[in-house]
Amino acid sequence: MAQKVLTANRLGDGIAVWLDANGQWTEKLQDAFVARHAEAIAALEEAGRQSFASNIVLDVNVIDVEEKDGVLWPLRLRERIRAEGPTIPYADGHGHADPDFIAA
Repeated sequence: MAQKVLTANRLGDGIAVWLDANGQWTEKLQDAFVARHAEAIAALEEAGRQSFASNIVLDVNVIDVEEKDGVLWPLRLRERIRAEGPTIPYADGHGHADPDFIAA
């Protein structure tokens, strides 16, 4: 069975987050709780439903990851981009594009 983590976007600022082993949302994929069996995946899904219903996060998804040399790596490109940060710079580090940034 594939390894899975729970990801979402924080409602307040849209930042990509992952659920950790303490049930808290973290901005670091490497701190995410990794589900390795069906019961753990079901628990992640329920935690995601609860956080969504409580207006903490949105766009909640259980995603496939693999572990390479102790580092979590999302299998889908979309999730790799989300894990590594935006492809545009932030003005204030809180999810807003820098208005002075000019694409080359």
